[in-house]
Amino acid sequence: MLFRRKLKMSFLEKMTAINEENRCIKDNHRRELAEKFELRRKLYKALVRDPTLPNELPRNSSFTRVRNRCIFTGRPRGVYQFFRMSRIVFRTLASNGMLNGVKKASW
Repeated sequence: MLFRRKLKMSFLEKMTAINEENRCIKDNHRRELAEKFELRRKLYKALVRDPTLPNELPRNSSFTRVRNRCIFTGRPRGVYQFFRMSRIVFRTLASNGMLNGVKKASW
């Protein structure tokens, strides 16, 4: 019984040592990367803080503000990107046979 506990403790100690070693390796790798990219990061920060560059860009110049809208109704929700139309317009046009290659699914 004592022998098993001793083995388990030594195994746990080994695993702890391995984990500590891995943490040290990761930390050293991070330090090397930080040293390697130090100059580049400083240049980027200097560009951001440059007073001669314009301080602000127009808010609408961001890609995140672009919204997909239906080309027929202007509806912003439920728009199929491939067809650029809302689900409502798509259904009416597809059921009337006005969209080439689109048919109702049946199985």
